[in-house]
Amino acid sequence: MRPIPVLAYHSISDDPPSWIAPFTVRVRDFHEQLARVQAGGYTTLTVAQLTGGDPVPERAVVITFDDGFADLLGVAAPALAAREMTATAYLTTGALGPVSRSLLPPAPMVRLDQAVALEEHGLEIGAHTLTHPQLDSVPLATARREIAEPRKVLEDTLGHPVTGFAYPHGYNSHAVRRLVREAGYLSACAVKNALSSPADDRFQIARLTLMSTTTPAEFSRWLAGEGARVAPFPERLVTKGWRAYRRGRALLRRLDKAS
Repeated sequence: MRPIPVLAYHSISDDPPSWIAPFTVRVRDFHEQLARVQAGGYTTLTVAQLTGGDPVPERAVVITFDDGFADLLGVAAPALAAREMTATAYLTTGALGPVSRSLLPPAPMVRLDQAVALEEHGLEIGAHTLTHPQLDSVPLATARREIAEPRKVLEDTLGHPVTGFAYPHGYNSHAVRRLVREAGYLSACAVKNALSSPADDRFQIARLTLMSTTTPAEFSRWLAGEGARVAPFPERLVTKGWRAYRRGRALLRRLDKAS
Protein backbone atom coordinates (compact mmCIF):
# COMPACT_ATOMS: atom_id res chain seq x y z
CA MET A 1 0.00 0.00 0.00
CA ARG A 2 1.14 3.57 -0.69
CA PRO A 3 2.62 5.72 2.11
CA ILE A 4 0.13 7.70 4.18
CA PRO A 5 0.55 11.46 4.65
CA VAL A 6 -0.28 12.48 8.23
CA LEU A 7 -0.24 16.28 8.22
CA ALA A 8 0.63 18.27 11.37
CA TYR A 9 -0.82 21.79 11.52
CA HIS A 10 -0.59 24.31 14.33
CA SER A 11 -2.16 27.73 13.70
CA ILE A 12 -4.18 28.82 10.65
CA SER A 13 -3.90 32.60 10.68
CA ASP A 14 -2.87 35.68 8.71
CA ASP A 15 -1.64 37.45 11.86
CA PRO A 16 -0.12 34.93 14.30
CA PRO A 17 2.07 35.74 17.31
CA SER A 18 5.70 35.87 16.21
CA TRP A 19 6.73 32.75 18.14
CA ILE A 20 4.36 30.48 16.22
CA ALA A 21 4.52 32.31 12.87
CA PRO A 22 6.96 29.85 11.22
CA PHE A 23 4.53 27.02 12.02
CA THR A 24 1.46 28.96 10.87
CA VAL A 25 -0.35 28.44 7.56
CA ARG A 26 -2.13 31.43 6.07
CA VAL A 27 -5.91 31.13 5.77
CA ARG A 28 -5.88 31.31 1.97
CA ASP A 29 -3.16 28.66 1.77
CA PHE A 30 -5.08 26.36 4.10
CA HIS A 31 -8.20 26.60 1.94
CA GLU A 32 -6.09 25.90 -1.15
CA GLN A 33 -4.55 22.85 0.53
CA LEU A 34 -7.98 21.48 1.42
CA ALA A 35 -9.08 22.09 -2.17
CA ARG A 36 -6.12 20.00 -3.37
CA VAL A 37 -7.13 17.19 -1.02
CA GLN A 38 -10.69 17.32 -2.32
CA ALA A 39 -9.76 17.62 -6.00
CA GLY A 40 -7.37 14.68 -5.70
CA GLY A 41 -10.11 12.39 -4.43
CA TYR A 42 -8.38 11.76 -1.11
CA THR A 43 -10.26 10.41 1.91
CA THR A 44 -9.55 12.20 5.19
CA LEU A 45 -9.30 10.01 8.28
CA THR A 46 -8.94 10.68 11.98
CA VAL A 47 -5.97 9.08 13.71
CA ALA A 48 -8.38 6.71 15.43
CA GLN A 49 -9.69 5.61 12.03
CA LEU A 50 -6.15 5.19 10.73
CA THR A 51 -5.09 2.97 13.64
CA GLY A 52 -8.39 1.26 14.42
CA GLY A 53 -7.78 -1.87 12.37
CA ASP A 54 -10.23 -1.28 9.52
CA PRO A 55 -8.92 -1.24 5.93
CA VAL A 56 -7.36 2.11 5.05
CA PRO A 57 -8.52 3.66 1.76
CA GLU A 58 -5.91 3.70 -0.98
CA ARG A 59 -5.90 7.51 -1.16
CA ALA A 60 -6.01 8.32 2.53
CA VAL A 61 -4.72 11.46 4.24
CA VAL A 62 -4.81 12.31 7.96
CA ILE A 63 -5.05 15.94 9.07
CA THR A 64 -3.98 16.80 12.63
CA PHE A 65 -3.69 19.99 14.67
CA ASP A 66 -1.51 20.52 17.74
CA ASP A 67 -1.95 22.79 20.79
CA GLY A 68 -5.45 24.24 20.34
CA PHE A 69 -5.13 27.73 18.89
CA ALA A 70 -8.35 29.75 18.68
CA ASP A 71 -8.33 29.62 14.88
CA LEU A 72 -8.82 25.86 15.12
CA LEU A 73 -12.48 26.54 15.86
CA GLY A 74 -12.68 29.92 14.14
CA VAL A 75 -11.17 28.90 10.80
CA ALA A 76 -10.02 25.30 10.44
CA ALA A 77 -12.97 23.31 11.78
CA PRO A 78 -15.62 25.17 9.72
CA ALA A 79 -13.49 24.86 6.59
CA LEU A 80 -13.16 21.11 7.11
CA ALA A 81 -16.84 20.66 7.90
CA ALA A 82 -17.86 22.59 4.77
CA ARG A 83 -15.96 20.00 2.72
CA GLU A 84 -17.19 17.07 4.82
CA MET A 85 -13.62 16.37 5.92
CA THR A 86 -12.44 15.19 9.30
CA ALA A 87 -9.29 15.70 11.36
CA THR A 88 -7.77 15.07 14.80
CA ALA A 89 -7.06 17.95 17.19
CA TYR A 90 -4.57 17.44 20.03
CA LEU A 91 -5.22 19.92 22.84
CA THR A 92 -2.76 21.21 25.46
CA THR A 93 -5.30 21.39 28.26
CA GLY A 94 -3.30 23.67 30.57
CA ALA A 95 -3.30 26.36 27.87
CA LEU A 96 -7.09 26.41 27.47
CA GLY A 97 -8.25 27.93 30.74
CA PRO A 98 -8.78 31.55 31.77
CA VAL A 99 -5.24 31.46 33.21
CA SER A 100 -2.65 29.47 31.24
CA ARG A 101 -0.86 26.67 33.07
CA SER A 102 1.22 25.98 29.98
CA LEU A 103 4.80 26.49 28.83
CA LEU A 104 3.48 27.86 25.54
CA PRO A 105 3.95 31.63 25.06
CA PRO A 106 0.79 33.75 24.97
CA ALA A 107 -1.58 33.25 22.05
CA PRO A 108 -5.36 33.13 21.53
CA MET A 109 -6.49 29.58 22.32
CA VAL A 110 -9.79 27.70 22.24
CA ARG A 111 -11.51 27.29 25.59
CA LEU A 112 -11.65 23.84 27.11
CA ASP A 113 -15.45 23.75 26.86
CA GLN A 114 -15.17 24.45 23.11
CA ALA A 115 -13.77 20.95 22.62
CA VAL A 116 -17.42 19.91 22.36
CA ALA A 117 -17.94 22.33 19.46
CA LEU A 118 -14.86 20.91 17.72
CA GLU A 119 -16.39 17.46 17.91
CA GLU A 120 -19.65 18.83 16.53
CA HIS A 121 -17.65 19.98 13.48
CA GLY A 122 -16.52 16.37 12.98
CA LEU A 123 -13.09 16.47 14.62
CA GLU A 124 -11.59 13.82 16.88
CA ILE A 125 -10.12 15.22 20.11
CA GLY A 126 -6.84 13.95 21.56
CA ALA A 127 -4.48 15.04 24.33
CA HIS A 128 -1.25 17.01 23.94
CA THR A 129 -0.11 17.08 27.59
CA LEU A 130 -1.01 19.55 30.31
CA THR A 131 1.77 22.15 29.93
CA HIS A 132 3.63 21.18 26.69
CA PRO A 133 6.99 20.00 28.11
CA GLN A 134 9.70 17.98 26.38
CA LEU A 135 8.48 14.65 27.73
CA ASP A 136 11.74 12.80 27.15
CA SER A 137 13.67 15.37 29.23
CA VAL A 138 11.55 15.59 32.40
CA PRO A 139 11.42 13.19 35.39
CA LEU A 140 9.20 10.17 34.76
CA ALA A 141 6.79 11.23 37.51
CA THR A 142 6.32 14.57 35.74
CA ALA A 143 5.89 12.88 32.38
CA ARG A 144 3.32 10.48 33.85
CA ARG A 145 1.23 13.39 35.16
CA GLU A 146 1.57 15.36 31.91
CA ILE A 147 0.34 12.33 29.95
CA ALA A 148 -2.46 11.09 32.22
CA GLU A 149 -4.02 14.31 33.51
CA PRO A 150 -5.13 15.85 30.19
CA ARG A 151 -6.88 12.62 29.25
CA LYS A 152 -9.01 12.83 32.40
CA VAL A 153 -9.69 16.54 31.85
CA LEU A 154 -10.82 15.97 28.27
CA GLU A 155 -12.92 12.93 29.14
CA ASP A 156 -14.68 14.90 31.88
CA THR A 157 -15.37 17.66 29.34
CA LEU A 158 -16.49 15.46 26.46
CA GLY A 159 -18.19 12.65 28.37
CA HIS A 160 -16.48 9.79 26.52
CA PRO A 161 -13.05 8.10 26.31
CA VAL A 162 -10.14 9.98 24.74
CA THR A 163 -7.70 7.55 23.14
CA GLY A 164 -5.27 9.67 21.10
CA PHE A 165 -2.13 11.48 22.20
CA ALA A 166 0.55 13.62 20.53
CA TYR A 167 4.03 14.28 21.93
CA PRO A 168 4.96 17.99 22.21
CA HIS A 169 7.65 18.77 19.64
CA GLY A 170 7.38 15.10 18.67
CA TYR A 171 9.86 14.25 21.45
CA ASN A 172 9.43 10.77 22.90
CA SER A 173 11.41 7.78 24.14
CA HIS A 174 10.81 4.14 25.01
CA ALA A 175 9.95 5.12 28.61
CA VAL A 176 7.60 7.91 27.48
CA ARG A 177 5.81 5.61 25.04
CA ARG A 178 5.35 3.06 27.83
CA LEU A 179 3.70 5.75 29.99
CA VAL A 180 1.38 6.65 27.11
CA ARG A 181 0.26 3.03 26.78
CA GLU A 182 -0.16 2.68 30.57
CA ALA A 183 -2.35 5.81 30.60
CA GLY A 184 -4.83 4.05 28.31
CA TYR A 185 -4.15 5.73 24.98
CA LEU A 186 -4.44 3.63 21.84
CA SER A 187 -2.21 5.74 19.59
CA ALA A 188 0.29 8.59 19.74
CA CYS A 189 1.66 10.93 17.10
CA ALA A 190 5.30 11.96 16.84
CA VAL A 191 6.64 14.21 14.07
CA LYS A 192 9.71 12.85 12.17
CA ASN A 193 8.74 14.94 9.09
CA ALA A 194 8.15 11.68 7.28
CA LEU A 195 5.30 9.81 5.65
CA SER A 196 3.53 7.16 7.69
CA SER A 197 2.67 3.65 6.44
CA PRO A 198 0.66 0.59 7.47
CA ALA A 199 3.82 -0.73 9.17
CA ASP A 200 4.33 2.45 11.24
CA ASP A 201 4.40 2.21 15.06
CA ARG A 202 0.99 3.44 16.26
CA PHE A 203 2.67 4.94 19.34
CA GLN A 204 5.06 7.09 17.30
CA ILE A 205 3.15 7.85 14.12
CA ALA A 206 5.20 9.85 11.64
CA ARG A 207 3.82 13.22 10.60
CA LEU A 208 4.74 16.01 8.17
CA THR A 209 4.83 19.50 9.65
CA LEU A 210 3.04 22.22 7.70
CA MET A 211 5.04 25.44 7.77
CA SER A 212 4.48 28.99 6.56
CA THR A 213 6.98 28.13 3.81
CA THR A 214 5.39 24.87 2.64
CA THR A 215 4.90 25.19 -1.12
CA PRO A 216 1.95 23.90 -3.17
CA ALA A 217 4.33 21.55 -5.02
CA GLU A 218 5.67 20.13 -1.75
CA PHE A 219 2.14 19.66 -0.41
CA SER A 220 1.07 17.86 -3.58
CA ARG A 221 4.07 15.52 -3.39
CA TRP A 222 3.18 14.62 0.20
CA LEU A 223 -0.41 13.86 -0.81
CA ALA A 224 0.94 11.55 -3.50
CA GLY A 225 3.07 9.73 -0.91
CA GLU A 226 6.31 11.23 -2.19
CA GLY A 227 8.94 13.75 -1.18
CA ALA A 228 9.80 12.41 2.29
CA ARG A 229 11.10 9.29 4.00
CA VAL A 230 8.60 6.57 4.88
CA ALA A 231 8.27 5.34 8.47
CA PRO A 232 9.17 3.18 10.23
CA PHE A 233 12.94 3.62 10.08
CA PRO A 234 15.73 3.42 12.68
CA GLU A 235 16.27 6.43 14.89
CA ARG A 236 19.19 8.48 13.61
CA LEU A 237 22.31 9.14 15.69
CA VAL A 238 21.69 12.89 15.46
CA THR A 239 18.26 12.40 17.07
CA LYS A 240 19.78 10.40 19.91
CA GLY A 241 22.49 13.02 20.39
CA TRP A 242 19.97 15.87 20.43
CA ARG A 243 17.93 14.02 23.07
CA ALA A 244 21.01 13.53 25.25
CA TYR A 245 21.87 17.22 24.94
CA ARG A 246 18.34 18.34 25.88
CA ARG A 247 18.25 15.96 28.83
CA GLY A 248 21.58 17.32 30.06
CA ARG A 249 20.35 20.90 29.87
CA ALA A 250 17.11 20.00 31.65
CA LEU A 251 19.04 18.26 34.44
CA LEU A 252 21.30 21.30 34.91
CA ARG A 253 18.24 23.56 35.17
CA ARG A 254 16.71 21.33 37.83
CA LEU A 255 19.98 21.26 39.77
CA ASP A 256 20.20 25.07 39.61
CA LYS A 257 16.69 25.39 41.00
CA ALA A 258 17.47 22.94 43.80
CA SER A 259 20.70 24.70 44.86
